[in-house]
Amino acid sequence: VFGKDINLVLVLNNLSSDRKSIRVDMSASTILYTRRAVAEILKAATAVELGPKQGKHIRVKIPYTHYGKYLTTDKRIQVTALCEVMRSQGLKLLVEKTIILEDTNIIIKVPRRVVVNRAVSLEISYANPLPEPVSRCVLLVTLMNQQVKINLARLAPRERSKIFFEFTPRRAGPLQLQVDFSCDKFSHVKGFVTIAVAPA
Repeated sequence: VFGKDINLVLVLNNLSSDRKSIRVDMSASTILYTRRAVAEILKAATAVELGPKQGKHIRVKIPYTHYGKYLTTDKRIQVTALCEVMRSQGLKLLVEKTIILEDTNIIIKVPRRVVVNRAVSLEISYANPLPEPVSRCVLLVTLMNQQVKINLARLAPRERSKIFFEFTPRRAGPLQLQVDFSCDKFSHVKGFVTIAVAPA
């Protein structure tokens, strides 16, 4: 989840009946959706001894403080592990994983019944998932082809807050509401809901 430390486990298994010495070079970078690297956030090397038919786990932690300021709006991190079997004439294995961090910041609560031409109030809650305060908070609400910009107070670390948004639907049928939350530390955290508007 965005704003928290990332914990990974690399599992190595020796399927042979011989002892193996493995060198593992690990790296991680924030990337764009095109897989182009933005910034390297982890580089580590370790050596592992595996007995016959033995398996071992290598735990890797990427703290938020290492990746937070380098993350793009795509919220993607590419992790690679190059495993080289020593004294084996260059036998290597490359393991790659792309992590897409989830947002749990926006929650939109809609009344059970929404009727055309009758005012309705929605509850929109938003959060700061980071271990540090954020300021210059803005909600951009898009509804019925109109955008409303709402300036919000700063949020303390891990704080959640909410506002009430009132509108009057002008036609029956499905209506999509989209919310975009930005601040000085991250931007474009989105939430959306489809509202079923009943006839009057």
